[in-house]
Amino acid sequence: MRGRMVLALAVVLALAGGCSNEEDVAMPAAFALTDDAMGRYCGMNVLEHDGPKGQVILTRMNEPIWFSSARDAVAFTMLPDEPKNVAAIYVSDMGAAPSWEQPGAENWIDARAAFYVIGSSRLGGMGAAETVPFSSESAARDFAERHGGEIVRFADIPANYVLGDGSDGEEPASMPDAHSGHAGG
Repeated sequence: MRGRMVLALAVVLALAGGCSNEEDVAMPAAFALTDDAMGRYCGMNVLEHDGPKGQVILTRMNEPIWFSSARDAVAFTMLPDEPKNVAAIYVSDMGAAPSWEQPGAENWIDARAAFYVIGSSRLGGMGAAETVPFSSESAARDFAERHGGEIVRFADIPANYVLGDGSDGEEPASMPDAHSGHAGG
């Protein structure tokens, strides 16, 4: 009898451990970039633009929202009217990218863990200032030495840099504007 109770207790504890809140749910894997990827804000093919790309995966979705620039993926998280049920945010690891023109189809990194170079001379999608992501601080430092800019973490990217004109001004714009070059595609 005691053996059954121990077994039942073990089963209950195992099941209780399997029940988790939303924070404990495993982050979904990144999707490979394909020719079918269309940018959320510009409506254009993501591959038509140079520089790092982004993808956001919402909970209960089995496809990504694509962005023609890493900056637009960051902007998505800051805009009040965009969905907040984000399961994962991925950006191109430019340290593993074949080139600026070919940022790679599968070298995605968790956007919240990346090191970003902002204010560099390299422009992203639609000719806008870019948040250039790297998986390592040393790769970000090497890029900044060649192209200028400063290294920041995801939480430290200034809102005006992604929502405004890419400067350090104090007033952020309300929305990315793909046609004026403010946030890309």
